[in-house]
Amino acid sequence: MALPFGLSWGAGLLLAGCQTHSTAERVETAAAATSASGTFTILHTNDIHGRHRPFAVSPGNATAQTGDPGRPASSFERAGQVGGFAHLATAIDRVRQARGAGNVLLVDGGDTFGDDLLGNLTKGAAIIRLMNAVGYQFMALGNHDFEYGSARTRELQRLARFPLRGANVLDKATGQPFLGDPTTVLTVGGVRVGLLALAYHNTHLTGNPDNTKELTFGNGLEAARRYLPALRARADVVVVVSHQGTKVDEQLAREVPGIDLIVGAHSHDRITPPRRVNQTWIVQALSDAAVLGQLTVQVQDGKITKVDGLAPTLWTADFPADPAVARLVDSLRAPYKAQLEEVIATASGRVGRQYKSASPFDQLTGELLCEATGAEVAFMPGVGYGVSLEPGPVTREALYTLLPHPSKVVTLELTGRQLTALLEQSATNLSPGDDLKRVGGLLQSSGLDWTADLNLPTGQRVSGVRVNGRPLNTDRSYRVVTHSGMLTGIHHYTTFAEGRNILKRDQGVTDVVEVGLRRRGTVVPPKLAAVRILPAKK
Repeated sequence: MALPFGLSWGAGLLLAGCQTHSTAERVETAAAATSASGTFTILHTNDIHGRHRPFAVSPGNATAQTGDPGRPASSFERAGQVGGFAHLATAIDRVRQARGAGNVLLVDGGDTFGDDLLGNLTKGAAIIRLMNAVGYQFMALGNHDFEYGSARTRELQRLARFPLRGANVLDKATGQPFLGDPTTVLTVGGVRVGLLALAYHNTHLTGNPDNTKELTFGNGLEAARRYLPALRARADVVVVVSHQGTKVDEQLAREVPGIDLIVGAHSHDRITPPRRVNQTWIVQALSDAAVLGQLTVQVQDGKITKVDGLAPTLWTADFPADPAVARLVDSLRAPYKAQLEEVIATASGRVGRQYKSASPFDQLTGELLCEATGAEVAFMPGVGYGVSLEPGPVTREALYTLLPHPSKVVTLELTGRQLTALLEQSATNLSPGDDLKRVGGLLQSSGLDWTADLNLPTGQRVSGVRVNGRPLNTDRSYRVVTHSGMLTGIHHYTTFAEGRNILKRDQGVTDVVEVGLRRRGTVVPPKLAAVRILPAKK
């Protein structure tokens, strides 16, 4: 890879993106007064979740949102190794060399530098340094980009050579956008490309509320309406980098005119070729740096005349590691290598996470939590990140891709009626009626069989609940284990706080699961509970 781009010419361009608004305007005013013509390429990633090294995939449930029967069909076409920043660097450099670095823009859609053990140990710095090395120019903040607290996100912005932004994230003290102006204009391929970042509006419902207590997260559509007129006047083409999910991006395209392109994130969709909604093109590049989105735009006299897009899988055999970035990865890992790579168990088969349907890994986690606490039922939130445990050695690092957060074990008692209320809330989360209210996946459990019909009215969707094989008794008290995030009401699960005999233990969920895996030695994929979700008819 031609690292000088990322560290010299690229660094100047990236820092220019962080300049004050008035300086940027002077640069833009100097641009050609006539309508622009040219061709440029946007390279885009999203939802990297701290993945900095290659990982094994094969058809089926390879990552949290591939091979999930609760989602539209998405899977890797064959077995192999994919991703990793050293291989991503090669893919990026090939495009820059083929099309000219000045004709290529590199952006990321957020959920980028956490959800990983090395991310935790460096509080996000490792991934930011890798992003600097390959020359990212703009990033929208995702909900998981606040896992180390908003103060740490500010520190990471100072480390980054590119803007981290969100037009709908406001500082409560000032009322101003967190980290500064959420727009910038860069000239790429002779075209003034205006960028606007939108964060996830429900961020406060997805993590520790203390991490974002200084911030408010607003409606991205309303934020776009505020910023678009001025941005449109400064740019030939307007691009929204959005961490809102595909459904909300489609709503944005339908309801807010003036957006040419939306580079999406959050929902881990692979949208290629680009999807057109009204006059707006929408793309997204799966997750985990497993693919690299490539969107090429032709502009004639200020009008887009052609849009092409693809998102090739970054098979490591096809994209050999860039030596300089590979050395950087190794140097970042070196202080923590023993901790990252210690083997804690052996998997006899693939144990994957699923998001919209019953998840093998989360059921296994629930079983281990019940064993450790004597609970009858375990609950974990439906989350959409993580890489499957493949057959063979399970390292601590592999476990942390699936359980990265410092949540504490919580035990409590809930009545059967309250258990049903939690399942009803899960059904509402899956089909809220308003895409802006959608948050989280299926509530994951151990010890429960149940059915939800999403075509029935809210509050009447859940039936056939059985606890460890026996019909639910709505009046009986059940011993339940969950974690501290659920107790705070993430994903609208406020019923946990209404339980009796609530005990927040001084044990981390990940620590308890690690001990349980070591005790078992061999990890066998669990037999999934009978959880049926009947999808809403369109």
